[in-house]
Amino acid sequence: MIGELFSLRGRGALVTGGARGLGEAMALALAEAGADVAVVDVEPVDTRAVAAGRRADLSALTPEAAEELVAWAREALGDLSVLVNNAGMIRRAPAVETAAADWHAVIAVNLTAPFLLSQAFAGPLLADGRRGSIVNVVSMNSFHGGMHVAAYTASKHGLLGLTRALANEWTGRGIRVNGIAPGWMDTELTSALREDGERYDALLARMPSGRWGTPADLAGAVVYLASDASAYVSGGFIAVDGGYLAR
Repeated sequence: MIGELFSLRGRGALVTGGARGLGEAMALALAEAGADVAVVDVEPVDTRAVAAGRRADLSALTPEAAEELVAWAREALGDLSVLVNNAGMIRRAPAVETAAADWHAVIAVNLTAPFLLSQAFAGPLLADGRRGSIVNVVSMNSFHGGMHVAAYTASKHGLLGLTRALANEWTGRGIRVNGIAPGWMDTELTSALREDGERYDALLARMPSGRWGTPADLAGAVVYLASDASAYVSGGFIAVDGGYLAR
């Protein structure tokens, strides 16, 4: 019975930013749990690993384009009951030097796109009384201010708030909304931090795990939140951070 709770057989999942890094690892985990998975990314998608892939730039996403992406995934998979809003970007600069264009670009991908995709995903399910699960990938910067990442921090604080707001509205109607907060992960997004020896050592010293995370560390959390194993979980988040937030 426990195995059935975690099974995603017969379910379709859409993962944004799923061509590499954290998104790729989560897409593969969902597929291994039985889901049919569609991936969208600004980079080319390896469709040998998932059921469907498509290139899409979420930086200028409109409500109409979001609806079209969701409709494409639903048609390709035959079902769409899981949405993983993972796509994200970061622009580093002191706040006083942050260009307005960089601010708007980060907010567009990290916050506006998840909102529009969640709307497009939830609409048909709410109308038909069907169940679904949304997993938003938030951040350690949902809880901290960070340095030289004002737009990124604002977007990730906002995404955690959006997770809670949508959960309040939709959980009672069958759509659960939760977050995953990855800790400091060995990915392209954190390359600047890992190359800064002083920052790297300071961050590592705060990790009870004694190591940085890897994309594969998110596999269990995303399957749990997508599946019936978390049927009574909504409006919360799982910190996959090696204990970082506990310090």
